[in-house]
Amino acid sequence: MMKAGPSQEDIRRHNLGTLLRFVHLRGPASRAVLAETLGLNRSTIMALTSDLTSAGLVREELPRGPGRRAGRPSLVVRPESTRVYVLAFEVGVDRLVVARVGLGGVVLDRREGVRARDSDPADLLGVLVAGARSLVRKAERDAVCVGAALGFPGTVRRSDDTIMFGPNLDVGGLRLGDALSRRLGLGIPVSVCNDANLGALAEHERGAGVSCDNLIYLHGDVGVGGGIIAHGRLLGGDEGFGGEIGHMVINPGGRPCACGSKGCLEAEVGERTLLDHAGREEIPGQPGRDAVRAIVAAADAGDIKAREALHRVGTWLGLGVANLVNLFNPGMVIFGGTLRDIFLGAAAQIRSVLATSALAAPREKVKLRTATLGDDTTLVGAAEFAFAEVLSDPVQVLTRLRAPETV
Repeated sequence: MMKAGPSQEDIRRHNLGTLLRFVHLRGPASRAVLAETLGLNRSTIMALTSDLTSAGLVREELPRGPGRRAGRPSLVVRPESTRVYVLAFEVGVDRLVVARVGLGGVVLDRREGVRARDSDPADLLGVLVAGARSLVRKAERDAVCVGAALGFPGTVRRSDDTIMFGPNLDVGGLRLGDALSRRLGLGIPVSVCNDANLGALAEHERGAGVSCDNLIYLHGDVGVGGGIIAHGRLLGGDEGFGGEIGHMVINPGGRPCACGSKGCLEAEVGERTLLDHAGREEIPGQPGRDAVRAIVAAADAGDIKAREALHRVGTWLGLGVANLVNLFNPGMVIFGGTLRDIFLGAAAQIRSVLATSALAAPREKVKLRTATLGDDTTLVGAAEFAFAEVLSDPVQVLTRLRAPETV
């Protein structure tokens, strides 16, 4: 039997999602630009924008400012950033962030605080809930929250969003997303994802890797994590544990790692290792990224010990990148979190090791870049993950969320 093709309704839903995704990621666009870019005729674009406008997802208006062409102007389609939003959470090793992010990627409001490294799950949950409730109260009366996601620096099982392992937090199979969803009472689930995976998604969608469909994102935050984008999609593996690049053994018998092994990439290039090599102690209450930046600044100022520390860490980081280049043939490797600063301080050494340790063919065109989204890479990724459902089926999702509850 021949398989039936997509129905007209399926095509309409796909086109609605494609158009909304375009203005969400690329910003306001005229009907003419949308028709040309999406390969649809103007009458179809007009019908799609009418549906999205009726749903409250976009608005149409005349072009602003100078440079308007003579004749009848093409209306500009803009995402309704203040009326449609998501909640994005980031649990860092030393900070907690909650943001209300509008359609189009606009950060409407945020709450940020220091996370004590000995905090327990109950304290963590309380701070996140309080921050999110504060943001929701400040939203416009007719605004609707269409999703929520949380980035966590640990191992997360995607099938049920269970945190299997987290540094400095006794999680014990914690389902933080479920607990957050119940406490918030917004009628939407809170997805939980590994922070480095979200970083990869963010840099691919809005950062250094926008034009690259095969990239690796390396994230440092005490430990080291990684996210892999292959053919434009996040590579998660069978249970969502893919990308644990920090636990790739690069120095057998080397420094002990928190995972129980020795010589992992994380153990050889992490924050604590850099502090040890530089002869510095961890300062209680000082975020790790500040300590790393201080060492990079000291090396720039001529501190010999700081330079040697960056050289040693850069050697191992370069070897790790060489292995990844050989395995995945990425078009780009992006350094984020504390690794962004380490790369800036040890780029020459990293490139030197890559040149001698990676195969010539895959390393020939690979680009090494730093995260352009800075310290908010994970937060931006959480927002994009939370928007995923409404971008795939806009009208259906909004209709479901706005429907009155039945008893």
